[in-house]
Amino acid sequence: MTPKNTRRTGRAVGAPPAAAEMRRTVVIENVAPTVDGGRYPVKRERGATVEVSADIFKEGHDVLVAFVRYREDGAREWRESPMRFVDNDRWAGRVPLDGNARYEFTIEALADPFRSWRVDLDKRVAAGQDVTSELREGAALVEDAAARASRGRGGHDDAARLRGFAVRLRDGDGEDAVSAAADDALGTLMDAYLDRGEATWCDRTFEIVADRVRARFAAWYEFFPRSTGEGGRHGTFKDAERQLERAAAMGFDVVYLPPIHPIGRAFRKGRNNALTGGPDDPGSPWAIGGPEGGHTAVHPDLGTLEDFDRLVARAGELGLEVALDFAIQASPDHPWVREHPEWFFHRPDGTIKYAENPPKKYQDVYPLNFQGDDPTPLWEEMRRTVEFWIGHGVKTFRVDNPHTKPVKFWEWLIRAVQARHPEAVFLAEAFTRPKMMKVLAKSGFTQSYTYFTWRNDKRELREYFEEITRPPVADYFRGNLWPNTPDILHETLQRGGPPAFRMRLVLAATLSSLYGIYSGYELGENTPFAEGSEEYLSSEKYEIKARDWDAPGNLTALITRLNRIRREHGALQLSTNLRFYESDEANVLWYGKMTPERDDVILVAVNLDPFARHASMVEVPIQELGFSAETPYRMRELLSGATYEWRGPGGYVDLDPAVAPAQIFWLTP
Repeated sequence: MTPKNTRRTGRAVGAPPAAAEMRRTVVIENVAPTVDGGRYPVKRERGATVEVSADIFKEGHDVLVAFVRYREDGAREWRESPMRFVDNDRWAGRVPLDGNARYEFTIEALADPFRSWRVDLDKRVAAGQDVTSELREGAALVEDAAARASRGRGGHDDAARLRGFAVRLRDGDGEDAVSAAADDALGTLMDAYLDRGEATWCDRTFEIVADRVRARFAAWYEFFPRSTGEGGRHGTFKDAERQLERAAAMGFDVVYLPPIHPIGRAFRKGRNNALTGGPDDPGSPWAIGGPEGGHTAVHPDLGTLEDFDRLVARAGELGLEVALDFAIQASPDHPWVREHPEWFFHRPDGTIKYAENPPKKYQDVYPLNFQGDDPTPLWEEMRRTVEFWIGHGVKTFRVDNPHTKPVKFWEWLIRAVQARHPEAVFLAEAFTRPKMMKVLAKSGFTQSYTYFTWRNDKRELREYFEEITRPPVADYFRGNLWPNTPDILHETLQRGGPPAFRMRLVLAATLSSLYGIYSGYELGENTPFAEGSEEYLSSEKYEIKARDWDAPGNLTALITRLNRIRREHGALQLSTNLRFYESDEANVLWYGKMTPERDDVILVAVNLDPFARHASMVEVPIQELGFSAETPYRMRELLSGATYEWRGPGGYVDLDPAVAPAQIFWLTP
């Protein structure tokens, strides 16, 4: 009869562990890096090396050895790296991430009998004690290792060498035996044939997702393909190629397209979100689905799937990749409404509910119900949709409103897709509560929108970016900074004019290694729908816009220069290296980035006041750079090309927003 109170081992509560387990007494705790104790994976990129650390100790005075064990998800064999003692029972080792894959790691540690014996022997020799018995103990340890070597493939030569050392320890004269014990060659052989049968393993494994490098470093450009036609006509994928060429010329890496699918006719919105659209109003691209199809179809006015494939191919030729919007919602005309009414929310009278965010109403959109009697078919359809577009060359998805769908769904979907397509990148468009934004990142989203748009003064910028660019948040959250989106025109841009657009652009491009702009930013579009509104007047969400990209005062040259600077300087291709330094003016933000090797050092000064000139003394981290107070160094300002010579722990900046609200310095000795 099985006892009622048992542990997972099956033993009754109170029963001692098995004899073998009694000997595994090494304590392994406080493993890092981990997210929520290992509940979620850590994020890194292919080619990175992760330093894993832990507290490792045991009773007594034995000498310990430890190893980081790691492997790609699905691999049978573990690889390992030795861990080194750091201080105060803290150990560290490295995991190289060679692939774009998911990894797991754990830690193995044990007492090393030979190293412990040798430390004890050294103490006895130093005290002038007789060590005959101890040498025989050492010989027995070496003979055991020789036996293990002889059983291993190709270990016969090593076994013979070990037996030779054992003879010297047991039968040699005192001086020769002690010399043999200290021989480095013996130590190397004993390490190679260490008996790890009683090693302690950490009680769980931990995950690392190694994304491709573009997951960490990229500049995004968003545009509506339907606005690329000449003379205000509805654009096509062929017309959109001109925007690809513009984006590539400005140095962007990713072009993000709002939904390209058929748009429903029922309850179609008019200009400026009018409840009733006119016969010529194109509707909102987020009201997805019509007689022509749903999420795997393209709007017929844009062209065909073959035309889209040519657009993706052209983007690749230009060094760009196309990101698509993945919006999980449907117009009343979507095929899902007819074929799967159970996927939607219903009112008591049986009609389907449209989307609401009181007081806002979206009569042209039906949200999907992820909590139905059996959500499995819906979940599988979402995966099929994503993989359909991956089959058409799309690697990156900007996900609309992920915070309105279950976190468990995203954890499943992203893991399932990346198991087959590890190159897939998912950007979470979630401007919501902080903990929800963070758990979406933990659950698998590669990148995340941030609160950058609403962080505008010196204190709040510094506090926010110190939070998201340092562990523990930085271990799972990659912030993608957008000064504007089709939904958000912040008051700073509405009131600050061109200086505010230049200032916010430099902040976005240098505070993070990921940033993006919505087209029209380069033209300084800043007219709100109404006083106090963050919506654009004549929003492109509801109409086709024709623009003059060569209009006077455009920011194309500045954007191009910024993107070139980012590509030329490795320090700007990281986010976790952001450090803020002191400036004595409340309106001047002063910060820097440097590569781990400190061979590329960038310092940035930004005037946060678009209306007035401000000057400031600024701190330079000369001690961190190994400079003395007398060492001169060159500060090349990368936007203007001007060069200055500074000396000592401080310098001076003077920023006129009408001329140059920001300076980017490249520091060299």
